[in-house]
Amino acid sequence: MSLGALSPKAHETLAEAMNELGGRSNSGEGGEAVERYGTSKMSKIKQIASGRFGVTPHYLVNAEVLQIKIAQGAKPGEGGQLPGGKVNKLIAKLRYSTPGVTLISPPPHHDIYSIEDLAQLIYDLKEVNPKALVSVKLVSEPGVGTIASGVAKAYADLITISGHDGGTGASPLTSIRYAGSPWELGLAEAHQSLRDSGLRHKVRLQADGGMKTGLDVIKAAILGAESFGFGTGPMIAMGCKYLRICHLNNCATGVATQREDLINHHFVGEKEKVMNYFKFIANDVRGHLSVMGVSKIEDIIGQTQYLEQISNLESQYQSIDLSDLLYKDTKTNEAFFCTSKKNAPWDKGTLSKKILKDVKPLIDKHQSISKDYKISNTDRSIGGSLSGYIAKNFGEEGFKEQLNINFTGSAGQSFGCWNANGINLNIEGDANDYVGKGMNGGRIVVKNDSQYAKTNPNTSLVGNTCLYGATGGELYVSGRAGERFAVRNSGANAVIEGAGDHCCEYMTGGHVTVLGSVGANFGAGMTGGFAYVLDEDKTFFDNCNRGLVNLERITTEDMQSHRKHLKEIIRAHYKLTNSSKAKELVDDFDKFEPYFWLVVPAASNIHDLLKATTANAA
Repeated sequence: MSLGALSPKAHETLAEAMNELGGRSNSGEGGEAVERYGTSKMSKIKQIASGRFGVTPHYLVNAEVLQIKIAQGAKPGEGGQLPGGKVNKLIAKLRYSTPGVTLISPPPHHDIYSIEDLAQLIYDLKEVNPKALVSVKLVSEPGVGTIASGVAKAYADLITISGHDGGTGASPLTSIRYAGSPWELGLAEAHQSLRDSGLRHKVRLQADGGMKTGLDVIKAAILGAESFGFGTGPMIAMGCKYLRICHLNNCATGVATQREDLINHHFVGEKEKVMNYFKFIANDVRGHLSVMGVSKIEDIIGQTQYLEQISNLESQYQSIDLSDLLYKDTKTNEAFFCTSKKNAPWDKGTLSKKILKDVKPLIDKHQSISKDYKISNTDRSIGGSLSGYIAKNFGEEGFKEQLNINFTGSAGQSFGCWNANGINLNIEGDANDYVGKGMNGGRIVVKNDSQYAKTNPNTSLVGNTCLYGATGGELYVSGRAGERFAVRNSGANAVIEGAGDHCCEYMTGGHVTVLGSVGANFGAGMTGGFAYVLDEDKTFFDNCNRGLVNLERITTEDMQSHRKHLKEIIRAHYKLTNSSKAKELVDDFDKFEPYFWLVVPAASNIHDLLKATTANAA
């Protein structure tokens, strides 16, 4: 469970216990306070879920394992859910969201449409933190073996098979009842599929979902796991009474609440209690291994001969056939567990390495830098490794000087991913999908001065899913963007000249200016930040999802501050991109002013949003 579902004290207690034991605790998808980094309270596993809550380059480099949460067993296909009553100022700050507003992770398909997209995200993470292992959390369900083989081919280092008995208590009952399959079924299928594909030696398998005893560990190992996830057990050891009222924010033991009165008066959790629980588990495992005549757990991984189906069952269970679950192919020499240290990607990141090598000495001397490079669409995740290096050495604030890295050509996927403060990436050309994914600071400029781009105003210069999960920084594009632009943007400021469907979906912060038409479903689930949209063809009203947002004009007297702000944005856009559209707007703003819409969350104050944005920019 993440910070937000759990109280800060409970979350830190679990981390301290696992760090002292030599194990690893999972941050969950709720982010983590920077004060915990590098201390005994740090979660060594950092989760990157579809909500991208609190995922910054500094967050990513402070991890031993980076876990991509596609889904979990207790609620397949759904992300986490945190009721608004639990989103206090601390949780909102860590998650880059608004206090009191319910947080629901969007479906994972925004940036993971396919195994290739997953491979790209894995590569992005390995670029920003090359020392970390990358884990992918899958649901135990029929067919998960095929998915697991694809994930191994996408260069994941670990795969978690999550069973239906796990899941956060903060979820609605409709999300967790009658959902998912037992981890035993998914684990056996994944293990066998990986062996059949010749991939088992490349990736570690973990079982997760309602494990409580050493016997659970033994059975999981026999079915193919070499790593084991616990949730409910250590929480109960810490004081949880399993009341199933986590979503109400009134946990009687102070474990799963954000209310200070309950935490201070009722939380009695101690790391020693959690450590004792895991020591009992370890001793239980040793006892079972001893009875089996085995000296170490590696000797039973995938060795299904240690299990047999019970025969003397009641008549209604006689037809159950577990032969597939207990299948063991003794003819092949394929490994039964992982023997590789890391599942290294095929792409060696030649250009990224060259850039980092060129600028490292100057960064270490705190010097401003300007470098020029040619780029092609096979150069992926450019800027990721540089951002990781800056986050590792300069923390959340980033580099104080300016790194101006200039490119000509067509950038591959994830140009400027996880971009850190101080890095300015400028490209004369265009870029593929995921520009500015997880961007945290600095600036990205994509422009194209070719005659074609100037004479075709609908030219797309960046692909789909740009600024996904961004937490800060600026993006300027002198052309259109693809679909799903700025989904889950929680702090970046951007200017584009048109967009496809689902622009600004699930947005919780920052602002987006669109100087052109947009596709359907604009602003769906938008709970923070704001947007300016130029609506010359008068189609925006029908394309905007008005479920959570209001539309305002900027022509009224009380909108002077927004008019001034919009003018400044367009001037900056023209200065950086030399955009012909921006020049037209600057030269005759009064003509276009009536065509602009201001899109704001219904629960927000228009002028407070602007004040907060300008304060953050300053």
